[in-house]
Amino acid sequence: NPGPEVTVDEQLVPFRGRCPFRQYMPSKPAKYGIKSWVACDAKSSYAWKMQVYTGKPSGGRPERNQGLRVVLDVTEGLHGRNPELPTGLLAVKGREVFSSKFAFTPTATLVSYIPKKNRNVVLLSTRHPEADISDREDGKPVNVLDYNRNKGGVDNLDKVIGTYSCRR
Repeated sequence: NPGPEVTVDEQLVPFRGRCPFRQYMPSKPAKYGIKSWVACDAKSSYAWKMQVYTGKPSGGRPERNQGLRVVLDVTEGLHGRNPELPTGLLAVKGREVFSSKFAFTPTATLVSYIPKKNRNVVLLSTRHPEADISDREDGKPVNVLDYNRNKGGVDNLDKVIGTYSCRR
């Protein structure tokens, strides 16, 4: 079982062969490969759950709210029932830059933070029961700072995969 800090992120496993769901991601070191979403222990990089991205749904249109769906899927069973996101946290219009909104359940805290105009960062935490905001100039919530400190789990897993090849 993973520890108290779990990170969810995308990962590209390098692959150049033929595959109907091979992805091209120019920002990654290996530009072609199979994209997967991974829930990792932040400290040990142990891959707890993975979900392979097989491309657009059959309708041909891009999936809306894909990030939300993936995070809820790969964290299912981690800390009980997954909460539904309140629409007030998702709205960006009329919100000030560097503003935060919080929502609470008995087991989790949701924070919506606006780092720049028309950009919303939504985080779910089971470790932060209060609405704590840092003293920094940008007023980042403590949840966001804690996430940034622990988000290296999937990146470290990328290094492990690069070291141990599983080519045919």
